[in-house]
Amino acid sequence: MPAPLAPLTSSPTLPAEADVVIIGGGIIGVFSAYHLARRGLKVALVEKGRIGAEQSSRNWGWCRQQNRDARELPMATRSLALWDAFQAESGENAGFSRTGLLYLSNDEAELAGWARWGEFARTVGVTTHMLDGAAASARGQATGRAWKGGVFSPTDGIADPASAAPAVARAVQKLGGTVHQSCAARGLELSGGRVSGVVTEAGTIRTRVAILSGGAWASSFCHQLGIRLPMASIRSSILSVSAGAAGLPDALHTAAVSTTRRGDGGYTLAISGRGRVDPTAQQVRFAPQFLPMFLRRWRNLLPGNLEGLRSGHESLSRWKLDAPTPMERVRILDPRPDKATIAKTHARALELIPALRSTEVTAAWAGYIDSTPDGVPAIGEVSSLPGFIVAAGFSGHGFGIGPGAGHLIADLVTGAAPIVDPKPYHPSRFDGFRVGEVSEF
Repeated sequence: MPAPLAPLTSSPTLPAEADVVIIGGGIIGVFSAYHLARRGLKVALVEKGRIGAEQSSRNWGWCRQQNRDARELPMATRSLALWDAFQAESGENAGFSRTGLLYLSNDEAELAGWARWGEFARTVGVTTHMLDGAAASARGQATGRAWKGGVFSPTDGIADPASAAPAVARAVQKLGGTVHQSCAARGLELSGGRVSGVVTEAGTIRTRVAILSGGAWASSFCHQLGIRLPMASIRSSILSVSAGAAGLPDALHTAAVSTTRRGDGGYTLAISGRGRVDPTAQQVRFAPQFLPMFLRRWRNLLPGNLEGLRSGHESLSRWKLDAPTPMERVRILDPRPDKATIAKTHARALELIPALRSTEVTAAWAGYIDSTPDGVPAIGEVSSLPGFIVAAGFSGHGFGIGPGAGHLIADLVTGAAPIVDPKPYHPSRFDGFRVGEVSEF
């Protein structure tokens, strides 16, 4: 079933032209549109389904610096400030608050890894507190058990996946941008070797800049243009429970299960890293690039089923610009949650936190996490196609760093000094990608 999601009213008329067209209305797309509109550019955002209806409403809602890849950490840090600024500037409520994130463990190796990351984090000005057994057990008293140690990251926080992307889209509309739901982008028009328009099912928008923030659909869209973007989607299943459990941390991670307070007072429950790999033609095509990641995560990544083939988001077929595409046949990726994972997650949560036994399961859903071979997003202009900027492959981290990614994309479009160094994110790093090249953290 779909995850809970706030509604949004689309702009009434598709513009004939725009300074920038954003393809895809997840958290990356809406924040890109927001930062561009704030700079006075005429922005049009097109979304094949509903704003935020895919992974942007199906995630945990964590906005964290803790345990980020060293390349991604600067963007995570800047994003926290931008979450704060967005709510203050726009008057919209994305449910963001700096609640702090709590990690608990009884595994010495895991604790040692967190400590090493904490030492690195201090060198770049990130606040994180290692907890000894007494402190971890006190902060984790809702579990009713003793812990060897943990981490508390006080400046990190959470936002509400059900309301965040629609809230940012409303802010875009207030700034004069247009937002168009049920309006799939079928492809691009080119002139003189660069972008000159975006072809949608409702008509063509003339533009010299197109930003692809299509999530799990991005690689297939690039394939239509002869651009190779290695991506693989992981089907992740989580559930939510009703309000009524008292004394829980707002955001808690353990190896067994993680819990996050939702905007409605209930909690999201999930097992970190667990997912299904649904075979598709694209999975086969990029298998050599993803082998290191799959081997590293083999305990949590399980074989999937035909969900991916049925959804069509990883197709290698060619689309026609004057006919319906797979994106129009499947407006919203809504794969079936894995029943075994949902049952295991709920059972582990009830065992970990007794107070959750007073709640009821309210929903369960799955979503496709768009991943790159090194787990770091691909952001940058494609050198072979001027005016075409890719922003995809956020590998399950996109929700928290959405504000910073959107700001960076606006910087690239306008030629402003980038908020973070863009080089580590550029898609060209996958040219000749070497098997075995993985991130440090």
